[in-house]
Amino acid sequence: MAYIETKERRGGDTTFVVRWRSAGARNGKRESESFDDLPSAEKFRDLVKAHGEHWPPGWTRGHGFVADRRRKETMFEPFALAYVDRLTGIQGDTRSKYKTRIRANMTPWFGPYSVEDGEGTILREMVQDWVNDLEAGRPAPLDPSDRKPRTKYRPKTIQNEHGLLFSILQSAVDAEPSLRASNPCGKTRLPRLDGAEDEEEMVFLEREEWAWIYECLSDDAKDLGEAIAETGFRWGEATALQPRDLRRRNGRPAIRVQRAWKKDEDGKSILGAPKTRKARRTVVITHKLDRMLRRRAKGLAPNALIFTGPEGGKWDPGTFRRLRWLPAIELAAEKYGLLKRPRIHDLRHSHASWLIAAKVPLPAIQGRLGHESITTTVDRYGHLLDALDDEVMAAVEWAMDPTAPLPGFLEHSGLAAATDGLPHVPRQLSGLAQETWKDASDMTQDDAEHRSDLVFVVTLGGREVPFADREHAQDVADQWNDDHADEIETMRSDGWPEEKIARHGGVGPEERERWTGPGPVWTRMPERQFVHYALASYEPDGTLTYEPLPMSSRWAWEFEDDGFTVRAAEFRTEFRPQGSTEAHARGINRAAVARAFEQARVEALEVCAKHPDADLTSTQA
Repeated sequence: MAYIETKERRGGDTTFVVRWRSAGARNGKRESESFDDLPSAEKFRDLVKAHGEHWPPGWTRGHGFVADRRRKETMFEPFALAYVDRLTGIQGDTRSKYKTRIRANMTPWFGPYSVEDGEGTILREMVQDWVNDLEAGRPAPLDPSDRKPRTKYRPKTIQNEHGLLFSILQSAVDAEPSLRASNPCGKTRLPRLDGAEDEEEMVFLEREEWAWIYECLSDDAKDLGEAIAETGFRWGEATALQPRDLRRRNGRPAIRVQRAWKKDEDGKSILGAPKTRKARRTVVITHKLDRMLRRRAKGLAPNALIFTGPEGGKWDPGTFRRLRWLPAIELAAEKYGLLKRPRIHDLRHSHASWLIAAKVPLPAIQGRLGHESITTTVDRYGHLLDALDDEVMAAVEWAMDPTAPLPGFLEHSGLAAATDGLPHVPRQLSGLAQETWKDASDMTQDDAEHRSDLVFVVTLGGREVPFADREHAQDVADQWNDDHADEIETMRSDGWPEEKIARHGGVGPEERERWTGPGPVWTRMPERQFVHYALASYEPDGTLTYEPLPMSSRWAWEFEDDGFTVRAAEFRTEFRPQGSTEAHARGINRAAVARAFEQARVEALEVCAKHPDADLTSTQA
């Protein structure tokens, strides 16, 4: 094994000689190299040991590394750091983390070498040795002697480190002019990535287990824990919520995720964009969570934090974990026998597992969690999909037999009308004849029982709409005002009287003893769709009454008979009493509505030419 021998010269100077036998063999060739100072000798001795008792690649006896005479900018560390500085599309904390990983996990191995081809360059076997050292937790050749022992890295971590090194060295290959012919990371054999590794790191809580932890959390941590568990938000997203993020979507309370806590290159916490483009999302929430968030947001500035730490600033994750989370876990273990040891982030994983258990389709889970790709969702939670076996079989049966019942999870997907008008397919039955059952799914609600009950009426654009539930009425009124906010603001800036402006907005709910007006009392939340409209009018001779206006679009509610539809497109032609013929088209797919409008105009001209006295011609598509 390489060692240092100290020699005194005649002039009184000291020489430090590193001696070793080639390959460490007892009968190996004797090798040596001399240095004028001890630190240089120690550094070289460690390099010899790291390379299996061989001369370090690129070292010329008596001169040192050939790379020492190369350009400084192509030495590994300056080149790697410059590569990170040139990266685009990453945030400050990511750039800082990359540089930290380079200095801690790469420079101690590759610091003396160049990224250029030739003597003193980084070789493929050096990369493989580096991977093996990371896996075994061995010290690096340039680690100081007093450095604490290195941690054995998991295969996933090694894969991440290797990926960063690969990108750095590939930039040397792709440079103009190219600095090297090939990437030495290209054929590295990496430790096997066990598919269960991520699964073992994730902890999935049952609902009862979360209830135990929630009860054991201190009062100032309960609301934040509840918000993360119900939404599946990342810590940085939940703790960055502000009052202005409380929204409504399709009449339901929701949260808009548009910022998260990040760290800049100096390690300072800053508010920035969410993790990815898909992470910027709107998530619907329960009325219970909405009430809690609005209670906390009351009186706060729009850009204030809803969740704050003990001293009023942002919650520090380490403080929350140490002083709130871990004590709750220990108390739940003592009080209820909780065996799991979840992290705060495991509330996000648990949220996903609860959705899967409730048969929520994976694309909906992907959107809710803000995953950039459905592949991420499948890779992370695919092992939980056994819970969907019944739904898979129900979907297959429905696909194979047009008369089979629509699977429950597809009832509101727009596929319910896909088989309308198909001829009956005979089915072989056994036991009781299923045809004796009559479908009552589409029966209109019997409104008589609600007319004598307490109702909550909202006035929407001058129309009164009654609800049996106050929350539904309030949600519809709030959503209506959100949908018409720009219109109302324009009217106000144009000087319209407030009484006329009020007729366009939503007012209420007003509590009444009974409903005496027309139409049903709504016992559920009405549907809401973004509908596109087009209209043209023709004189009896086929000329346009006026130039058709551009296609208009707006949110329409199910109680608006004159505007609501769930179809991609539909059209009609209508003969007006004054002799003109109108072509109407509407639908939720803009392109389909445009095509339907052209067809409606063709049929309107046919009405003008052939049936000028017709009362009504109607077609749907």
